[in-house]
Amino acid sequence: MIASRYFGKMSPIALGTWRMHEWGMSSAELASFLQGAVEAGVTTIDTADVYCNYGGERMLGDALRRSPDLRDRIQLVTKCGVRLKSSDAPASRVKHYDCSRAYVIQQVERSLQSLSTDRIDLLLLHRPDPLLDADELAEVFCALKQSGKVRSFGVSNFRPQQLELLQSRLPFPLVVNQIELSLMRCSPMFDGTLDQCQKMRIVPMAWSPLAGGRLLSSDARNDALEAVLSAIAGETGLTPEQVALCWLMRHPAGIVPVIGSGKLERVRLAIDAASYAMDRQHWFELLEAATGCEVA
Repeated sequence: MIASRYFGKMSPIALGTWRMHEWGMSSAELASFLQGAVEAGVTTIDTADVYCNYGGERMLGDALRRSPDLRDRIQLVTKCGVRLKSSDAPASRVKHYDCSRAYVIQQVERSLQSLSTDRIDLLLLHRPDPLLDADELAEVFCALKQSGKVRSFGVSNFRPQQLELLQSRLPFPLVVNQIELSLMRCSPMFDGTLDQCQKMRIVPMAWSPLAGGRLLSSDARNDALEAVLSAIAGETGLTPEQVALCWLMRHPAGIVPVIGSGKLERVRLAIDAASYAMDRQHWFELLEAATGCEVA
């Protein structure tokens, strides 16, 4: 488990639900799948108000109602702050960000109702809003925390300076920054994002840890990377997918990959990868293949 003295314990792998509508599951089947994931060791469930065109949280809520014991065995992570075009109100003429007081409160209440729960374990701001008022938002976060409706807070896709601004107004720590991170997008390792996570003891959650499937596809653009993944898989007995996840989890910041699979076998393989400590030289072989050059 990934320990955070503020958020509690997250599972080493989080289950992402961005494409849950494509899994083709009934609410009963989804409840069974979630039970299986929890039994395998994946207890952190990641969603957002806009997932599945504002329907993802309701799908999860329906499943949780079918298995009431599940709620106390999982950590529910959801996000708000993105408004899709012409989807939730006639005034949404353009897709935009909204981290205003009124909208955050509205979406938290909506998420609680949709998820059939009385609390959100972790609320993330989905994207950095150029019009974000840090003082106003801090007041909202404090009120939500005091009410018990939200236990902990974090951000998603924030750059270090954007996170620092919000943190400077809060009397409690932000605990997560969810970022795009994979062997095909390793810039957060060098732009200060993961350095900040270590410094502030923020858990980095990695969305698209397999680059949306491109990393392991037959037409992968990086043949050298594919070859190294396959070679290390052969040496270690892992699958290439597990190797890619191990590479992320080897980082001392304590990266939690967010996988988006609706197949229980892939969930089990991912959680098994968390117990493997990647060799330092294997790690740098993959970095060299990913970036196209050896370290200086």
